[in-house]
Amino acid sequence: MVGVEELPFRQGMVPPRSALPDVLPTERLTERATVRPPLRDELRRVRNVRSALAFASLAAQVTGVIAGVVWLAHPLAYVVGFVVMGRVIVCLNVLGHEAVHRTLFSNRALNDWAGRWLASYPVFVAFELYRRGHMAHHRDELGPDEPDLALYRGYPISRASLRRKLVRDAAGITGWKLLRALLRGLRKPRTRPVAARIVGLHLGFVAVATAFGRPELYLLWIGPYLTQWRVTNRLRAIAEHGGMIRSADRRETTHSVRQGVLARTFMVPYHLGLHLAHHVDIGVPCWNLPRLHRELRASGWLPDELVYPSYRSLWGRLSSAPAA
Repeated sequence: MVGVEELPFRQGMVPPRSALPDVLPTERLTERATVRPPLRDELRRVRNVRSALAFASLAAQVTGVIAGVVWLAHPLAYVVGFVVMGRVIVCLNVLGHEAVHRTLFSNRALNDWAGRWLASYPVFVAFELYRRGHMAHHRDELGPDEPDLALYRGYPISRASLRRKLVRDAAGITGWKLLRALLRGLRKPRTRPVAARIVGLHLGFVAVATAFGRPELYLLWIGPYLTQWRVTNRLRAIAEHGGMIRSADRRETTHSVRQGVLARTFMVPYHLGLHLAHHVDIGVPCWNLPRLHRELRASGWLPDELVYPSYRSLWGRLSSAPAA
């Protein structure tokens, strides 16, 4: 069986049309690969309890990290806490993404409140602006209004080029650039309200830490955001759309990757890695994406040959261009 890495790509990272089975529509899927009723209604059911438990779990992790660092007072505790907080930031970004799609909570007011104050603002994301840009992303993936086109296009690139990007991310250069942009938003009437809310929230975090006599604990939050999260975000983003093309067929806009334990833990929690399924139907909550993914596989629309065996194999393909 030919694997995706051996396919003769048309351009960039796009598989040949001969590798894209023309099997739609089927009894269960429409011509756009979305699921037909009544299964569609099941898949689009928002799981309020599951979302609430996710927030509760993250709150417990943050509390545990802070308590462990204070109690142990050991450099290794700070290192472990740094990594765990980086994972929490990834998770909050995913939950904020769900809220943008209004699939986090069935009550719209609660969905947007939690998306802002519990998920997005703590990780420096302007929820309102992100929703506007992200919907443009879904309306026309890799089209002229794609907000993240600069992040996806041009792949495959050389290994040295990808390494330089990741080093900038790990060194905090990318994160600081984005943080400065947020601070500059305080000077602009259009962005000032949301920027002020985000900055105010984080000043509150610092104030609380200072009140307990441990202002340095805030570094366990801002540090991973500026470094670990930037690396994770780039690796995830290019694994979703790097080198793909504008197309009505989502198999030409979005990669599909087999999900490993480490990836699900630190980079694509809550099934975000099943990204092709997400782009097929953006109304399906992340908790239900595995079932939609299985439907796409069972129909033959997403054959094994189009699924990368691991993120490492996909990143290898994304960085396979000769050095300039």
